[in-house]
Amino acid sequence: MTWIAAVARLRARREPGVLVTVATVRGHAPRGAGAKLVVGRTETWGSIGGGNIEAVAIDRSRQLTCEPDPEPELMEFALNDKVTGPHGVQCCGGAVSLLLEPLPVVQAVAIFGVGHVGLELARILARQNLDLHLVDSRSDILTDERLDVLADAVAQVHVHHTPLLPEEVLAELPPGTHVLIMTHDHAEDAALCDAALRTPGLGSIGLIGSAAKWVRFRKRLATEGGHDDATIARIKTPIGLTEITGKEPATIAVSVAADLLRAFEQDLPVAAPATEPAVPAVHVRSGAA
Repeated sequence: MTWIAAVARLRARREPGVLVTVATVRGHAPRGAGAKLVVGRTETWGSIGGGNIEAVAIDRSRQLTCEPDPEPELMEFALNDKVTGPHGVQCCGGAVSLLLEPLPVVQAVAIFGVGHVGLELARILARQNLDLHLVDSRSDILTDERLDVLADAVAQVHVHHTPLLPEEVLAELPPGTHVLIMTHDHAEDAALCDAALRTPGLGSIGLIGSAAKWVRFRKRLATEGGHDDATIARIKTPIGLTEITGKEPATIAVSVAADLLRAFEQDLPVAAPATEPAVPAVHVRSGAA
């Protein structure tokens, strides 16, 4: 598997990892500059030459996946018989530096209803490094021509056309996905709210609409859905920043996106098992570009 495919696999699994690259080589070394290794929590792909330097890089990489906000690091190794590493001696005679680049779990957002507001919101969120799921029951809303405004997206965009039961997409979403409900149909919105509250592992749940709409929905979720007050309170409505009061679709989208980005910053990082090895005795420089 190529390192690019390995990075994509970790992203799809929502598993943190580290991309290790041989940055510089002086003299003799097992691999040349540019060799890469991808480290996940339990698997690795590729090689930077094996031996002590690779084992130490794997140890340190798995430590980085435990840290809340890891930054890139440079690790430097002297490869001679006078230096004994935690995993043995490599006496190729040269020196190697490694760049360790953390691959954090990206955020995921699902927009149910890609109408005027939904599309404007998608345009904003598409500029972020996240997984963006666009869900709508109307095929004419999800045409290539209409979504062409997302052609240069930084985000990975996933389009779901669900003509019958849009709520079935909820079970397919990655763990921790933030859900925004803003379809063209209040009955569809209500069904999605009920289904979202029954779907384990979701992030925040937001519903667009007026106070009067929420009064009706809240009563229905309690009486017909059987949800208690604490469960219903998981749904945030209205969505967006309350101090932004404009009603134009683009203005609403900016408000919702800003509130969502603030929620991202409050998310706890995915914690790794606390069984990682001790810090290796090598030279480490943090914050490498």
